Amino acid sequence: MTKTIRYTLISLRDLFVSFGPFIALGVALLGLAYWWLNPNPPRTVTLATGPAQSAYDELGKKYVAYLKANRINVKVVQTEGSSANLKLLRDGLVDVGFVQGGTNELTETDQDSLSTLGSLFLEPIWLFYREDSAAKLLASPAANKAGKAVKSIPAATPTLNAITQLPGWRLNVGTEGSGVPKLMTRLLESNRVELKDIKLSTLDQTPAAIALLGSEIDALVFASAPESLMVQMLLQTPGIKLMNLQQSEAYSRRFNFLSPASLPRGVVDLALDNPAQDVQLVGPTASLITRNTTHPALLQLFTSASHQVHGTAGWFAKSKQFPNAQRDELPMAQEAERYLKNGPPLLQRYLSFWAANLIERMWVALSVIIVVLLPLSRILPPLYTFRVRSRIFKWYAQLRSIEDRDSPDPQVRTVLVDELNALDGMVEKIKVPLSHADELYALRSNIHLVRKKLLR
Repeated sequence: MTKTIRYTLISLRDLFVSFGPFIALGVALLGLAYWWLNPNPPRTVTLATGPAQSAYDELGKKYVAYLKANRINVKVVQTEGSSANLKLLRDGLVDVGFVQGGTNELTETDQDSLSTLGSLFLEPIWLFYREDSAAKLLASPAANKAGKAVKSIPAATPTLNAITQLPGWRLNVGTEGSGVPKLMTRLLESNRVELKDIKLSTLDQTPAAIALLGSEIDALVFASAPESLMVQMLLQTPGIKLMNLQQSEAYSRRFNFLSPASLPRGVVDLALDNPAQDVQLVGPTASLITRNTTHPALLQLFTSASHQVHGTAGWFAKSKQFPNAQRDELPMAQEAERYLKNGPPLLQRYLSFWAANLIERMWVALSVIIVVLLPLSRILPPLYTFRVRSRIFKWYAQLRSIEDRDSPDPQVRTVLVDELNALDGMVEKIKVPLSHADELYALRSNIHLVRKKLLR
């Protein structure tokens, strides 16, 4: 090992010993802040979606893929729908879930324990019915009486365009967990339609569609995004028509959780001109609801995913129209509100999610630690200098002792010279950084002066 390397290692060792306690204190404070703030989210989160092949289920798959790319495992819980999701959230069995606006009455407890990540997309109320059922039921005197408040319908082409025309129909409103039965009850009551006048059934979507195609029921209703496979199939099924709700604007004014929507002519199939005219619809918006105990970093990630999944243009939305906070019934989570105002966090535009999240949530603690340690760091250079110089100065006490015991007696001087030679031998073995070599040579010079005095 060359002398240069040896002296360099000596300097590094002294630096480490001097700065070691300071570094250990900084690491301890950083570890304490990490434990206290818990910046990194759990690796697994639970998402409540909806029935298989529903819009909620299909959208849930997109969220799973997005979070998986950021090393978060999403456990999907398929449910009957919105009401079931809200119940799971209230019971703390899931972290996040899709909930349909207006299908449930929210309590004060919900306002305190739940929050929303924004309205994600419009879920129109799709009421599909059989053309032959409309021809039979709307031609009857009872139907004409029930629909007297609505614009008259030509007898040649009977069309369902008002809820007041539903008495006498066999209507499937879906399972209780979907939330649609409660929504339809509110709409029927607002039209003063008695539930006993309609033959209601509560089949799930797939059995209900089979029953509709088999003439076992006259109509079925559900709320879903147009991406739903069920919606796509029924829109293109011959003999099945979609209710044109001519009072859609009035419903949106009466119920603040409902929004009017228009299905443009030909949007389903331009070649076949399906639908043949604009269809007026109304529906609530679906929101992503979370518990307030969910880790903020996960909410930030779900918010980012929602902007990617729902920010594109669709049948009922323009580009970047969703997510928004226009019809939220719950307080908005801070992470979602911040994202809506400022877009994605600055660091996440350039760093990975985990690195950006760690820095964002630890920078305050890092600032405090720096403020605490900065004054302490001023004592480190003097401490380093003292440590190196003390290795040299401690021998001056022995040198002074030898000089003080000087005597004219030759035997005493011989003994003192031997002690001095031994001291000189030990000093030669002292290793100090080159920056302090002058002090080492000063000690050896002083030893030489004492030796000359004793031998004089």
